[in-house]
Amino acid sequence: MAYKTIVTIGREYGSGGKEIGTKLAEKMGVKCYDKELLDRAAKDSGLCQELFEHHDEKPTNSFLYSLVMDTYSIGYPSAALAEMPINHKIFLAQFNSIKEIAKEGSCIIVGRCADYALAGNPNLLSVFIHGKMENKIRRIATKYNLTDAKAKDVIIKTDKKRSSYYNYYSNKKWGDATEYDFCIDSGYYGIDGTVDLLFHMVNMKEGKA
Repeated sequence: MAYKTIVTIGREYGSGGKEIGTKLAEKMGVKCYDKELLDRAAKDSGLCQELFEHHDEKPTNSFLYSLVMDTYSIGYPSAALAEMPINHKIFLAQFNSIKEIAKEGSCIIVGRCADYALAGNPNLLSVFIHGKMENKIRRIATKYNLTDAKAKDVIIKTDKKRSSYYNYYSNKKWGDATEYDFCIDSGYYGIDGTVDLLFHMVNMKEGKA
């Protein structure tokens, strides 16, 4: 069964967003892009892959971003683009790759402001996955053999970075229910239950349910 829907997944750390995206992609028979997006963006842009890994979903403190985006959007000379800060080059390379990936057909894209990059795309289904702190702590502590205190610290710091990155580059608010088509607590239905629910939503969107 061929799909057209592109599902973007924003997620709190420890909510299982990557696993949910991977399982949903398997269920739909499409590709899931998470770290794979970094490989694609590096290949498409010609920039070093290590740069993408270093700057992946990390916020910036540069005040030049608005100017950079303005010059980029109006087709400023490539020489000017070459001089922009590297974190902006990385973001724009991913932004472009997300758009190209979407043109290729149905897929799942995790993080990287993908919902913002694809805003207005009629095939888009934007999702945000969150969870109660105790459930996220249990998941991360178990997965990485951490104490509860350390797991909580990692969760808070990672989500702060993701939030700052999303809010800065998209001018939207990370985790705000009004910014997404659907938000869900993965602890309520469990990982597999959340996958089943999203799969049903995709089928409903395409009139197949």
